[in-house]
Amino acid sequence: MERKMEESTVRDVETGSEAGGEDALVGNVNKLTVSPPGYSGAPRKGHLVFDACFESGNLGRVDYISEFEFDLFIRPDTCNPRFRVWFNFTVENVRETQRVIFNVVNFSKTKSLYRDGMSPVVKSTSRPKWQRLPAKNVYYYRCPDHRRNYVMSFAFCFDREDDVYQFAYCYPYTYSRLQHYLASLERRNLPYLQREQLGLSVQQRQLDLLTITNSDHLNAEREKKLVFLTSRVHPGESPASFVCQGVIDFLVSQHPVAQILRDHVIFKIVPMLNPDGVYLGNYRCSLMGFDLNRHWQDPSPWAHPTLHAVKQLIVQMNQDPRVSLEFYIDVHAHSTMLNGFMYGNVFEDEERVQRQAVFPRLLCQNAPDFSFSNTSFNRDVVKAGTGRRFLGGLLDDTSYCYTLEVSFYSYMTAGSTAPVPYTEETYMKLGRNVARTFLDYYKLNNLIKDNRPTHIQSSEVMSQTGDSNARGNGVGREAADREKEKSQSVRR
Repeated sequence: MERKMEESTVRDVETGSEAGGEDALVGNVNKLTVSPPGYSGAPRKGHLVFDACFESGNLGRVDYISEFEFDLFIRPDTCNPRFRVWFNFTVENVRETQRVIFNVVNFSKTKSLYRDGMSPVVKSTSRPKWQRLPAKNVYYYRCPDHRRNYVMSFAFCFDREDDVYQFAYCYPYTYSRLQHYLASLERRNLPYLQREQLGLSVQQRQLDLLTITNSDHLNAEREKKLVFLTSRVHPGESPASFVCQGVIDFLVSQHPVAQILRDHVIFKIVPMLNPDGVYLGNYRCSLMGFDLNRHWQDPSPWAHPTLHAVKQLIVQMNQDPRVSLEFYIDVHAHSTMLNGFMYGNVFEDEERVQRQAVFPRLLCQNAPDFSFSNTSFNRDVVKAGTGRRFLGGLLDDTSYCYTLEVSFYSYMTAGSTAPVPYTEETYMKLGRNVARTFLDYYKLNNLIKDNRPTHIQSSEVMSQTGDSNARGNGVGREAADREKEKSQSVRR
Protein backbone atom coordinates (compact mmCIF):
# COMPACT_ATOMS: atom_id res chain seq x y z
CA MET A 1 0.00 0.00 0.00
CA GLU A 2 1.39 3.38 -0.95
CA ARG A 3 2.10 5.53 2.03
CA LYS A 4 1.59 9.27 2.15
CA MET A 5 3.32 11.43 4.70
CA GLU A 6 0.88 13.45 6.74
CA GLU A 7 1.87 17.00 7.49
CA SER A 8 2.85 17.07 11.11
CA THR A 9 3.25 19.82 13.58
CA VAL A 10 6.85 20.00 14.72
CA ARG A 11 7.99 22.87 16.87
CA ASP A 12 11.35 23.84 18.22
CA VAL A 13 10.86 24.28 21.96
CA GLU A 14 13.39 27.11 22.17
CA THR A 15 12.39 29.14 19.10
CA GLY A 16 8.80 28.05 18.51
CA SER A 17 9.58 27.83 14.80
CA GLU A 18 8.24 25.08 12.60
CA ALA A 19 10.59 22.72 10.78
CA GLY A 20 10.15 20.19 8.04
CA GLY A 21 11.50 20.79 4.53
CA GLU A 22 14.71 19.62 2.91
CA ASP A 23 16.40 22.84 3.97
CA ALA A 24 16.04 21.78 7.62
CA LEU A 25 19.10 19.53 7.43
CA VAL A 26 21.78 22.13 8.06
CA GLY A 27 21.67 21.64 11.82
CA ASN A 28 20.56 19.21 14.50
CA VAL A 29 17.04 19.06 15.87
CA ASN A 30 16.81 20.90 19.19
CA LYS A 31 14.19 19.61 21.67
CA LEU A 32 11.84 19.08 18.74
CA THR A 33 8.29 18.09 19.76
CA VAL A 34 6.54 16.03 17.07
CA SER A 35 2.75 16.18 17.45
CA PRO A 36 -0.05 14.65 15.33
CA PRO A 37 -1.24 16.66 12.29
CA GLY A 38 -3.62 19.47 13.15
CA TYR A 39 -2.87 19.26 16.86
CA SER A 40 -2.44 22.50 18.77
CA GLY A 41 -1.91 23.10 22.43
CA ALA A 42 0.49 21.79 25.04
CA PRO A 43 2.28 18.55 24.09
CA ARG A 44 0.84 15.44 25.68
CA LYS A 45 2.62 12.36 26.96
CA GLY A 46 3.58 10.37 23.92
CA HIS A 47 4.20 13.41 21.72
CA LEU A 48 7.85 12.55 21.30
CA VAL A 49 10.58 15.12 21.84
CA PHE A 50 13.73 14.57 19.75
CA ASP A 51 17.09 16.19 20.47
CA ALA A 52 20.59 15.98 18.99
CA CYS A 53 22.00 19.32 20.17
CA PHE A 54 24.72 17.75 22.30
CA GLU A 55 28.29 16.58 21.80
CA SER A 56 28.60 14.07 18.92
CA GLY A 57 24.84 14.33 18.32
CA ASN A 58 23.34 13.96 14.86
CA LEU A 59 19.71 14.11 13.73
CA GLY A 60 18.66 16.66 11.12
CA ARG A 61 14.93 16.23 10.71
CA VAL A 62 11.93 14.16 11.90
CA ASP A 63 8.77 13.53 9.85
CA TYR A 64 5.56 12.30 11.50
CA ILE A 65 4.11 9.41 9.46
CA SER A 66 1.58 8.04 11.93
CA GLU A 67 1.19 7.82 15.68
CA PHE A 68 3.65 4.92 15.75
CA GLU A 69 5.96 5.71 12.80
CA PHE A 70 8.54 8.45 12.20
CA ASP A 71 11.00 9.10 9.38
CA LEU A 72 14.40 10.27 10.61
CA PHE A 73 16.93 12.18 8.50
CA ILE A 74 20.65 12.15 9.32
CA ARG A 75 22.26 15.58 9.22
CA PRO A 76 25.09 15.56 6.64
CA ASP A 77 28.66 16.23 7.73
CA THR A 78 29.35 19.95 8.17
CA CYS A 79 30.26 21.61 4.83
CA ASN A 80 30.00 18.27 3.02
CA PRO A 81 26.57 16.86 2.06
CA ARG A 82 28.06 13.59 0.71
CA PHE A 83 28.34 11.82 4.06
CA ARG A 84 25.26 10.76 6.03
CA VAL A 85 25.88 7.68 8.19
CA TRP A 86 26.38 8.58 11.88
CA PHE A 87 23.32 9.30 14.02
CA ASN A 88 23.06 9.95 17.75
CA PHE A 89 19.91 11.41 19.31
CA THR A 90 17.63 11.32 22.35
CA VAL A 91 13.88 10.80 22.67
CA GLU A 92 11.81 11.83 25.69
CA ASN A 93 8.23 12.58 26.76
CA VAL A 94 7.38 8.97 26.00
CA ARG A 95 4.32 7.04 27.15
CA GLU A 96 4.85 3.72 28.92
CA THR A 97 4.38 0.78 26.50
CA GLN A 98 4.37 3.23 23.58
CA ARG A 99 5.43 1.35 20.43
CA VAL A 100 7.21 3.12 17.60
CA ILE A 101 8.98 2.43 14.33
CA PHE A 102 11.86 4.74 13.44
CA ASN A 103 12.94 4.80 9.78
CA VAL A 104 16.40 6.24 9.06
CA VAL A 105 15.79 7.20 5.46
CA ASN A 106 18.76 9.08 3.99
CA PHE A 107 21.93 7.01 4.44
CA SER A 108 24.61 8.01 1.95
CA LYS A 109 25.96 4.43 1.71
CA THR A 110 24.00 1.50 0.34
CA LYS A 111 26.30 -1.29 1.51
CA SER A 112 25.89 -1.69 5.23
CA LEU A 113 26.34 -4.18 8.04
CA TYR A 114 22.63 -3.72 8.73
CA ARG A 115 22.22 -6.34 5.97
CA ASP A 116 24.19 -8.76 8.14
CA GLY A 117 22.38 -8.32 11.45
CA MET A 118 23.87 -5.12 12.86
CA SER A 119 21.54 -3.01 14.97
CA PRO A 120 21.70 0.45 16.56
CA VAL A 121 22.68 0.87 20.20
CA VAL A 122 20.42 2.26 22.92
CA LYS A 123 20.59 3.35 26.53
CA SER A 124 18.33 5.30 28.88
CA THR A 125 18.74 7.41 32.00
CA SER A 126 17.90 4.54 34.34
CA ARG A 127 19.98 2.04 32.31
CA PRO A 128 23.11 3.94 31.27
CA LYS A 129 25.02 1.01 29.75
CA TRP A 130 24.86 0.97 25.96
CA GLN A 131 23.42 -2.19 24.41
CA ARG A 132 22.50 -3.27 20.91
CA LEU A 133 18.85 -3.53 19.93
CA PRO A 134 17.64 -7.06 19.14
CA ALA A 135 18.48 -7.75 15.49
CA LYS A 136 14.99 -9.19 14.93
CA ASN A 137 13.55 -5.69 15.39
CA VAL A 138 15.77 -4.11 12.71
CA TYR A 139 15.06 -4.10 8.95
CA TYR A 140 17.21 -2.85 6.07
CA TYR A 141 15.59 -2.58 2.65
CA ARG A 142 15.08 -0.52 -0.49
CA CYS A 143 12.12 1.80 0.01
CA PRO A 144 9.90 3.01 -2.87
CA ASP A 145 8.77 5.97 -0.75
CA HIS A 146 12.34 7.32 -0.65
CA ARG A 147 13.42 7.04 -4.31
CA ARG A 148 14.34 3.41 -3.68
CA ASN A 149 17.07 4.46 -1.28
CA TYR A 150 18.04 2.01 1.43
CA VAL A 151 16.19 2.56 4.70
CA MET A 152 16.98 1.14 8.13
CA SER A 153 13.83 0.70 10.23
CA PHE A 154 13.74 -0.43 13.82
CA ALA A 155 10.85 -1.18 16.14
CA PHE A 156 11.07 -0.12 19.77
CA CYS A 157 8.80 -0.09 22.79
CA PHE A 158 9.37 2.57 25.45
CA ASP A 159 8.90 1.05 28.87
CA ARG A 160 9.63 3.83 31.39
CA GLU A 161 7.85 7.17 31.08
CA ASP A 162 10.39 9.23 32.98
CA ASP A 163 13.43 7.96 31.08
CA VAL A 164 15.25 9.80 28.34
CA TYR A 165 16.26 7.28 25.66
CA GLN A 166 19.33 7.67 23.47
CA PHE A 167 19.92 5.88 20.15
CA ALA A 168 23.16 5.84 18.16
CA TYR A 169 24.75 4.21 15.12
CA CYS A 170 27.45 2.69 17.36
CA TYR A 171 28.84 3.20 20.88
CA PRO A 172 29.75 6.91 21.04
CA TYR A 173 33.21 7.96 22.23
CA THR A 174 33.24 11.74 22.54
CA TYR A 175 36.00 14.34 22.67
CA SER A 176 35.05 15.09 26.30
CA ARG A 177 35.29 11.42 27.20
CA LEU A 178 38.82 11.35 25.81
CA GLN A 179 39.76 14.49 27.76
CA HIS A 180 38.44 12.99 31.02
CA TYR A 181 40.30 9.77 30.33
CA LEU A 182 43.61 11.52 29.60
CA ALA A 183 43.21 13.73 32.68
CA SER A 184 42.71 10.61 34.81
CA LEU A 185 45.93 9.15 33.38
CA GLU A 186 47.82 12.36 34.15
CA ARG A 187 46.64 12.34 37.77
CA ARG A 188 48.39 8.99 38.24
CA ASN A 189 51.77 10.70 37.70
CA LEU A 190 53.21 7.71 35.87
CA PRO A 191 56.94 8.25 35.21
CA TYR A 192 56.74 6.53 31.82
CA LEU A 193 53.77 8.55 30.48
CA GLN A 194 53.97 12.03 29.00
CA ARG A 195 50.99 13.98 27.66
CA GLU A 196 51.52 17.06 25.53
CA GLN A 197 49.50 19.33 23.28
CA LEU A 198 50.73 18.82 19.75
CA GLY A 199 48.45 21.50 18.32
CA LEU A 200 44.89 22.83 18.12
CA SER A 201 42.03 22.11 15.75
CA VAL A 202 40.27 24.78 13.70
CA GLN A 203 37.80 25.25 16.57
CA GLN A 204 40.67 25.29 19.06
CA ARG A 205 40.21 21.82 20.50
CA GLN A 206 43.26 20.07 21.83
CA LEU A 207 45.31 17.67 19.71
CA ASP A 208 46.83 15.34 22.30
CA LEU A 209 50.06 13.38 21.95
CA LEU A 210 50.96 10.62 24.43
CA THR A 211 54.49 9.25 24.76
CA ILE A 212 54.76 5.96 26.64
CA THR A 213 58.25 4.62 27.35
CA ASN A 214 60.64 3.94 30.20
CA SER A 215 63.35 6.42 29.26
CA ASP A 216 65.63 5.20 32.08
CA HIS A 217 66.02 1.83 30.35
CA LEU A 218 66.59 3.04 26.81
CA ASN A 219 70.20 2.68 25.78
CA ALA A 220 71.47 6.11 24.74
CA GLU A 221 74.00 4.50 22.41
CA ARG A 222 71.44 2.35 20.61
CA GLU A 223 68.88 3.50 18.05
CA LYS A 224 65.44 3.81 19.69
CA LYS A 225 62.59 1.77 18.19
CA LEU A 226 59.47 3.90 17.80
CA VAL A 227 55.83 2.94 17.17
CA PHE A 228 53.42 5.71 16.12
CA LEU A 229 49.66 5.18 16.39
CA THR A 230 46.79 7.50 15.42
CA SER A 231 43.01 7.20 15.71
CA ARG A 232 39.70 8.92 14.84
CA VAL A 233 40.72 10.73 11.67
CA HIS A 234 37.18 9.74 10.62
CA PRO A 235 35.02 11.03 13.48
CA GLY A 236 32.08 8.63 13.15
CA GLU A 237 34.35 5.60 13.53
CA SER A 238 33.99 5.50 17.31
CA PRO A 239 35.18 1.86 17.71
CA ALA A 240 38.66 3.14 16.81
CA SER A 241 38.74 5.12 20.07
CA PHE A 242 37.92 2.04 22.15
CA VAL A 243 40.69 0.10 20.38
CA CYS A 244 43.09 3.00 20.95
CA GLN A 245 42.17 3.21 24.64
CA GLY A 246 42.80 -0.53 24.93
CA VAL A 247 46.32 0.01 23.56
CA ILE A 248 46.96 2.84 26.02
CA ASP A 249 45.43 1.03 29.02
CA PHE A 250 47.67 -1.95 28.40
CA LEU A 251 50.88 0.00 27.79
CA VAL A 252 50.54 2.01 31.02
CA SER A 253 49.57 -1.03 33.12
CA GLN A 254 51.76 -3.09 35.43
CA HIS A 255 51.41 -6.19 33.27
CA PRO A 256 54.90 -7.72 32.82
CA VAL A 257 54.57 -7.57 29.02
CA ALA A 258 53.78 -3.84 29.21
CA GLN A 259 56.79 -3.24 31.44
CA ILE A 260 59.11 -4.98 28.97
CA LEU A 261 57.66 -3.06 26.02
CA ARG A 262 58.17 0.26 27.82
CA ASP A 263 61.82 -0.70 28.43
CA HIS A 264 62.51 -1.37 24.75
CA VAL A 265 60.12 0.69 22.62
CA ILE A 266 58.88 4.29 22.45
CA PHE A 267 55.14 4.49 21.79
CA LYS A 268 53.69 7.77 20.52
CA ILE A 269 49.90 7.92 20.27
CA VAL A 270 47.55 10.59 18.91
CA PRO A 271 44.15 9.33 20.16
CA MET A 272 41.93 11.78 18.23
CA LEU A 273 43.16 13.26 14.93
CA ASN A 274 39.85 14.99 14.14
CA PRO A 275 38.49 16.41 17.42
CA ASP A 276 36.19 18.94 15.71
CA GLY A 277 34.53 16.29 13.57
CA VAL A 278 34.03 14.07 16.63
CA TYR A 279 32.53 16.92 18.66
CA LEU A 280 30.20 17.96 15.82
CA GLY A 281 28.80 14.47 15.22
CA ASN A 282 30.24 14.15 11.70
CA TYR A 283 30.84 10.73 10.15
CA ARG A 284 33.78 11.32 7.82
CA CYS A 285 34.85 14.97 7.73
CA SER A 286 36.36 17.84 9.67
CA LEU A 287 34.51 21.06 10.51
CA MET A 288 35.32 22.46 7.04
CA GLY A 289 34.12 19.33 5.21
CA PHE A 290 37.53 17.76 4.49
CA ASP A 291 38.16 14.02 4.65
CA LEU A 292 41.47 14.46 6.45
CA ASN A 293 42.61 10.98 5.46
CA ARG A 294 42.92 12.18 1.86
CA HIS A 295 45.17 15.17 2.65
CA TRP A 296 48.38 13.66 4.03
CA GLN A 297 50.37 14.63 0.94
CA ASP A 298 50.03 18.38 1.50
CA PRO A 299 48.05 19.28 4.64
CA SER A 300 47.29 22.95 5.15
CA PRO A 301 48.27 24.47 8.52
CA TRP A 302 44.99 26.45 8.57
CA ALA A 303 42.52 24.02 6.94
CA HIS A 304 43.98 20.75 8.31
CA PRO A 305 45.99 21.90 11.36
CA THR A 306 45.85 18.60 13.28
CA LEU A 307 47.04 16.59 10.29
CA HIS A 308 49.73 19.18 9.55
CA ALA A 309 51.07 18.96 13.11
CA VAL A 310 51.19 15.15 13.12
CA LYS A 311 52.85 14.98 9.70
CA GLN A 312 55.48 17.53 10.78
CA LEU A 313 56.28 15.47 13.87
CA ILE A 314 56.57 12.23 11.91
CA VAL A 315 58.82 13.82 9.26
CA GLN A 316 60.98 15.31 12.02
CA MET A 317 61.32 11.96 13.83
CA ASN A 318 62.08 10.21 10.55
CA GLN A 319 65.06 12.55 10.06
CA ASP A 320 66.40 11.93 13.58
CA PRO A 321 69.30 9.41 13.35
CA ARG A 322 68.75 8.41 16.98
CA VAL A 323 65.22 7.14 16.28
CA SER A 324 64.04 4.20 14.15
CA LEU A 325 60.39 4.85 13.26
CA GLU A 326 59.37 1.26 12.67
CA PHE A 327 55.56 1.31 12.70
CA TYR A 328 52.78 3.68 11.80
CA ILE A 329 49.29 2.32 12.57
CA ASP A 330 46.13 4.33 11.86
CA VAL A 331 43.03 2.91 13.59
CA HIS A 332 39.64 2.95 11.81
CA ALA A 333 36.23 1.24 11.90
CA HIS A 334 34.69 -0.52 8.90
CA SER A 335 31.03 -0.28 7.90
CA THR A 336 30.70 -3.36 5.67
CA MET A 337 33.12 -6.05 6.92
CA LEU A 338 33.42 -8.21 10.04
CA ASN A 339 36.36 -8.73 12.42
CA GLY A 340 39.52 -6.74 12.85
CA PHE A 341 41.91 -6.70 9.89
CA MET A 342 44.65 -4.58 8.34
CA TYR A 343 45.47 -2.81 5.10
CA GLY A 344 49.11 -2.60 4.11
CA ASN A 345 51.10 -1.32 1.15
CA VAL A 346 52.38 -3.04 -1.99
CA PHE A 347 56.13 -3.26 -2.62
CA GLU A 348 58.25 -4.51 -5.50
CA ASP A 349 60.71 -6.15 -3.11
CA GLU A 350 59.27 -9.60 -2.27
CA GLU A 351 61.29 -9.86 0.94
CA ARG A 352 59.78 -6.56 2.16
CA VAL A 353 56.32 -7.87 1.28
CA GLN A 354 56.93 -10.91 3.47
CA ARG A 355 58.30 -8.81 6.33
CA GLN A 356 55.24 -6.55 6.19
CA ALA A 357 52.99 -9.58 6.68
CA VAL A 358 54.73 -10.61 9.92
CA PHE A 359 52.92 -8.23 12.32
CA PRO A 360 49.36 -9.03 11.12
CA ARG A 361 50.16 -12.76 11.22
CA LEU A 362 51.34 -12.43 14.83
CA LEU A 363 48.29 -10.33 15.73
CA CYS A 364 46.07 -13.04 14.28
CA GLN A 365 47.60 -15.51 16.77
CA ASN A 366 47.00 -13.17 19.73
CA ALA A 367 43.55 -11.80 18.88
CA PRO A 368 40.76 -14.30 18.08
CA ASP A 369 38.71 -11.54 16.44
CA PHE A 370 41.51 -10.48 14.05
CA SER A 371 41.31 -11.91 10.53
CA PHE A 372 44.45 -12.34 8.46
CA SER A 373 42.35 -13.56 5.52
CA ASN A 374 40.58 -10.16 5.45
CA THR A 375 43.93 -8.36 5.62
CA SER A 376 45.03 -7.00 2.24
CA PHE A 377 47.82 -4.99 0.66
CA ASN A 378 47.03 -2.48 -2.07
CA ARG A 379 48.05 0.69 -3.86
CA ASP A 380 44.65 2.04 -4.95
CA VAL A 381 44.94 5.49 -6.53
CA VAL A 382 42.02 6.78 -4.43
CA LYS A 383 43.94 5.90 -1.26
CA ALA A 384 47.07 7.87 -2.21
CA GLY A 385 46.33 10.65 0.30
CA THR A 386 45.86 8.32 3.29
CA GLY A 387 48.31 8.13 6.16
CA ARG A 388 49.19 4.53 5.34
CA ARG A 389 49.96 5.21 1.67
CA PHE A 390 51.73 8.55 2.07
CA LEU A 391 53.91 7.53 5.02
CA GLY A 392 54.60 4.18 3.37
CA GLY A 393 56.25 6.12 0.58
CA LEU A 394 58.00 8.58 2.88
CA LEU A 395 59.56 6.22 5.42
CA ASP A 396 62.38 3.82 4.58
CA ASP A 397 62.10 0.11 3.90
CA THR A 398 62.50 -0.86 7.56
CA SER A 399 59.21 0.91 8.43
CA TYR A 400 55.72 -0.56 8.14
CA CYS A 401 52.55 1.46 7.73
CA TYR A 402 49.14 -0.10 8.33
CA THR A 403 45.51 0.84 8.58
CA LEU A 404 43.95 -1.21 11.38
CA GLU A 405 40.23 -1.69 10.75
CA VAL A 406 37.64 -3.09 13.13
CA SER A 407 34.03 -3.87 12.30
CA PHE A 408 31.26 -1.57 13.50
CA TYR A 409 29.31 -4.74 14.20
CA SER A 410 30.85 -8.11 14.99
CA TYR A 411 33.49 -10.75 14.52
CA MET A 412 33.65 -14.43 13.64
CA THR A 413 36.09 -16.66 15.50
CA ALA A 414 37.52 -19.99 14.39
CA GLY A 415 34.76 -22.55 14.56
CA SER A 416 31.98 -20.06 15.33
CA THR A 417 28.72 -20.40 13.44
CA ALA A 418 27.31 -16.93 14.13
CA PRO A 419 28.93 -13.50 14.39
CA VAL A 420 29.66 -12.20 17.90
CA PRO A 421 28.67 -8.52 18.28
CA TYR A 422 31.44 -6.26 19.52
CA THR A 423 31.06 -4.47 22.84
CA GLU A 424 33.05 -1.54 24.21
CA GLU A 425 35.08 -4.06 26.20
CA THR A 426 35.87 -6.36 23.26
CA TYR A 427 36.96 -3.37 21.17
CA MET A 428 39.36 -2.45 23.97
CA LYS A 429 40.53 -6.05 24.18
CA LEU A 430 41.58 -5.90 20.54
CA GLY A 431 43.65 -2.83 21.43
CA ARG A 432 45.33 -4.69 24.28
CA ASN A 433 46.15 -7.55 21.92
CA VAL A 434 47.64 -5.13 19.37
CA ALA A 435 49.98 -3.79 22.07
CA ARG A 436 50.82 -7.31 23.26
CA THR A 437 51.83 -8.36 19.73
CA PHE A 438 54.86 -6.05 19.76
CA LEU A 439 56.42 -8.38 22.36
CA ASP A 440 56.31 -11.21 19.82
CA TYR A 441 57.39 -9.01 16.94
CA TYR A 442 60.51 -7.80 18.77
CA LYS A 443 61.18 -11.31 20.14
CA LEU A 444 61.19 -10.12 23.76
CA ASN A 445 59.30 -13.14 25.16
CA ASN A 446 62.44 -14.50 26.80
CA LEU A 447 62.46 -11.47 29.13
CA ILE A 448 59.22 -12.51 30.85
CA LYS A 449 60.23 -13.55 34.37
CA ASP A 450 59.13 -16.68 36.19
CA ASN A 451 57.48 -18.08 33.06
CA ARG A 452 54.44 -15.96 33.74
CA PRO A 453 51.73 -16.27 31.09
CA THR A 454 51.86 -13.50 28.53
CA HIS A 455 48.22 -13.61 27.52
CA ILE A 456 46.06 -10.77 28.72
CA GLN A 457 43.11 -10.98 31.06
CA SER A 458 40.79 -8.00 30.96
CA SER A 459 40.91 -7.89 34.77
CA GLU A 460 44.63 -7.21 34.62
CA VAL A 461 44.18 -3.99 32.70
CA MET A 462 41.52 -1.85 34.31
CA SER A 463 39.84 0.69 32.08
CA GLN A 464 40.10 4.21 33.44
CA THR A 465 36.88 5.56 32.03
CA GLY A 466 33.45 4.65 30.71
CA ASP A 467 30.34 3.23 32.31
CA SER A 468 31.23 -0.44 32.12
CA ASN A 469 30.00 -1.08 35.66
CA ALA A 470 26.48 0.02 34.85
CA ARG A 471 23.83 -2.66 34.97
CA GLY A 472 20.32 -2.83 33.66
CA ASN A 473 17.64 -4.82 31.96
CA GLY A 474 17.49 -4.60 28.19
CA VAL A 475 16.24 -1.13 27.35
CA GLY A 476 12.83 -1.64 25.83
CA ARG A 477 13.78 -5.24 25.12
CA GLU A 478 11.09 -7.15 27.03
CA ALA A 479 8.38 -4.92 25.64
CA ALA A 480 9.85 -5.12 22.14
CA ASP A 481 9.84 -8.93 22.38
CA ARG A 482 6.20 -8.90 23.39
CA GLU A 483 5.41 -6.73 20.41
CA LYS A 484 7.51 -8.68 17.94
CA GLU A 485 4.63 -9.98 15.83
CA LYS A 486 2.84 -6.66 15.82
CA SER A 487 5.95 -4.75 14.76
CA GLN A 488 6.70 -7.28 12.04
CA SER A 489 3.22 -6.94 10.65
CA VAL A 490 3.70 -3.25 9.96
CA ARG A 491 4.13 -2.71 6.23
CA ARG A 492 4.51 0.41 4.21
